[in-house]
Amino acid sequence: MSNDDSFQHDVQDYLENRATPEQVFQLNERLRNDPEARRSFREILNLDSVLMETSEEITGEANKAYAAYQWPGPANAPLAPQPKEASVSVVDSQRNRSWVSLVLVIAASLVVIVGTLSWFAENREYAIVEYAAGAQGLSTGMTLGAESHFIQAGTVQLVTPRGARIVIEAPALFYFESAQRLHLKHGRLAADVPPEAHRFTVITPTGQAIDLGTKFGVDMPEEGEAEIHVFQGEVIAQSTEGGNLRNLRDNQAFRLQSAVGTPSSFRSGAFIQPGEVDSLHAALQAGQPKRSQLAQRQLRDDPDLIALLDFDTGKKHPGKYRSVQGRWPGSQAAEFVNVGDHMKLDVGGEHSWPQLTLAAWVRLDQLGEPYHSLLHTDGWEVTNKGQVHWMVTRLTTMRLALRDNTLAPEDLAQEGFPDSQTSVLPEQGRWVHLAAVYDADLKTVRFYFNGQFDSESKLSRAHPARLGPAQIGNWNTNDRTLSGRIDEMLILGRAMSDVEMEQLFASGNPYR
Repeated sequence: MSNDDSFQHDVQDYLENRATPEQVFQLNERLRNDPEARRSFREILNLDSVLMETSEEITGEANKAYAAYQWPGPANAPLAPQPKEASVSVVDSQRNRSWVSLVLVIAASLVVIVGTLSWFAENREYAIVEYAAGAQGLSTGMTLGAESHFIQAGTVQLVTPRGARIVIEAPALFYFESAQRLHLKHGRLAADVPPEAHRFTVITPTGQAIDLGTKFGVDMPEEGEAEIHVFQGEVIAQSTEGGNLRNLRDNQAFRLQSAVGTPSSFRSGAFIQPGEVDSLHAALQAGQPKRSQLAQRQLRDDPDLIALLDFDTGKKHPGKYRSVQGRWPGSQAAEFVNVGDHMKLDVGGEHSWPQLTLAAWVRLDQLGEPYHSLLHTDGWEVTNKGQVHWMVTRLTTMRLALRDNTLAPEDLAQEGFPDSQTSVLPEQGRWVHLAAVYDADLKTVRFYFNGQFDSESKLSRAHPARLGPAQIGNWNTNDRTLSGRIDEMLILGRAMSDVEMEQLFASGNPYR
């Protein structure tokens, strides 16, 4: 068997899910080393996807044409005796005319089919809206065809006829080419693809992601390159410029940059997953955004308010970060993606605060770095006692460190600083409310998760808190980064009670 025949045989078996591990290995080696094979493989995948969508229509029309064709003469009628040479010529000629006529009939049928493919595309139902959380123009139960959709706010969950579930977060522009091919011009998408929807493909301006039975996400900013993140399974990634095919597996991410592309940091929590949208939708139906706005107005009237950052005022704080959708449709949050992303603040001035409450709605993309910086004052000077550093540690617990404070002897088992007991890890990839309450007079630090009291650390030495110039996000590129979104950060110059903290969470909770 020639190399080309072997390649075609392996591809055919692969598409029909019959390939052995040895065939898959050979196919990968060929694709890795042969640019022409990669081009052919890409064309075959695209053709296979289109044929699967149109085969029923084309087969049906061809069968009708075949059945309707009137073959010359009765079936099995004997031919008149002819000289041997003439007999061959007449038979071949008659058969050729019959075959040509049949081909012309089928071709005419196919011309009609091809001529109406655009009509089929516009009238086919490629997906159904399962949930629409604040996405105007899309509603539950609505069917989507080949038309373009722009969602300026909110989130939508779709399901295709083959069971692929797709969540698209605003702002986004997208359309279906077929039930197996979705074009994402910009936006953020998460897909859960069952075996029945094998080879579901997402096409972006900078490349495409071809499913091989997986859960994956695609982040396509309005300016920049698409990123593919594989949560589970395997995806083929390829840039628009015809670069190498890249097989991505669990917990891998790839940026479709130029013809080569580059590995990227895996950010599973950056994507709203199927199953989360219904909770977001239920909270909207329950009127949670209005409750949150009312709570914010009350906080702004609090005489002890130092700062309340909601990122919706139109004022952009200096720094390097992305403005993305927050907890509510149309709201804004600050997203920190790359090493060095940060937001600069100047809060509290030269004041000292014997009591301090810090609270924020956070959506963490990834954990495991040494520290995730939530709010860090500039510097960590011995002479500036009481400087505040609020973070998530490498153990995924919350920490509130103040310069020159010391733990009480009964708490020295910790790493030298007040830490929470509960891990943030179970809430990774979802909105979580984190809070810490400091009281220098009582010498205590209290931690809260989603409105519930978690733990208290006692101090033997406690200085009043000092703020001033500070940063959200990357305070130190070596070990204090942040990967995720922050929405609504509260800095209050008094100690909130347990009841107040529970009410603060309840009023701002985006889930039901």
